[in-house]
Amino acid sequence: MFLIDCPYCGPREETEFSYGHEAHVHRPAGAAAEKLSDAEWADYLFMRKNPKGVHLERWVHTHGCRRWFNAARNTHSNEILAIYRVGEKPPKGLAQ
Repeated sequence: MFLIDCPYCGPREETEFSYGHEAHVHRPAGAAAEKLSDAEWADYLFMRKNPKGVHLERWVHTHGCRRWFNAARNTHSNEILAIYRVGEKPPKGLAQ
């Protein structure tokens, strides 16, 4: 088990949080969304990166403040390198 530093509540045990998948995935909008083929829509819904190394992820503090935030986590070592709020850009050097 490891600690996650919630940007709203402070450090808490990992068991209080739920993983929300890859961060910074932008939903197609407007006319562009209407023109997507079924294959393109499926690609948006289901295809995500799965790197060995630094990965930008979304997390929610399920058993706490229930707020979403982003984390840069090394998937190989499970080390959390940075935590930042939704809407903020990832720290320099960690962007994918």
